[in-house]
Amino acid sequence: MTSTVGHGRTDSAIRFIAASADVIYRAFVDPRAWPQWLPPDGMTGQIYEFDARPGGTYRMALTYREDHSNAGKTSDDTDVVGGRFAELIPNHRVVQIVTFQSDDPALAGDMRMTWSLSPAAGGTDVSIIAENVPIGISKADHDVGLRSTLENLARFVEG
Repeated sequence: MTSTVGHGRTDSAIRFIAASADVIYRAFVDPRAWPQWLPPDGMTGQIYEFDARPGGTYRMALTYREDHSNAGKTSDDTDVVGGRFAELIPNHRVVQIVTFQSDDPALAGDMRMTWSLSPAAGGTDVSIIAENVPIGISKADHDVGLRSTLENLARFVEG
């Protein structure tokens, strides 16, 4: 079940990363990189489909590790997420429409995620704005997940 973007909550996070916008942007358009930095702590990722171009689609599974207390949206321990790249502006912005696959209407729907890269002294400020967050995803859990993903991205590109 899906809904149109624009009816849910908006969440956001920002982090300074000591890497150039070019290096960070490359992590956004490389399907081999995504599973290494995108899954929040406590999860692993697997890419099924990935076409990084405006209008291109992707599909991936995010699976909770055994020691994680949250339940998956698609199955007991997995979130299957599909989406499309709405906008790709190299070294500046990535906009995705993310679609959660769930039979539960509170967890299903289309969420717009805008990742912005802004040059800063010694690196880049990376911000995420998630619009139309499904109501079944708690704000507290989502905030932790967004911050965790940014920390993982920093470790991936700074290392």
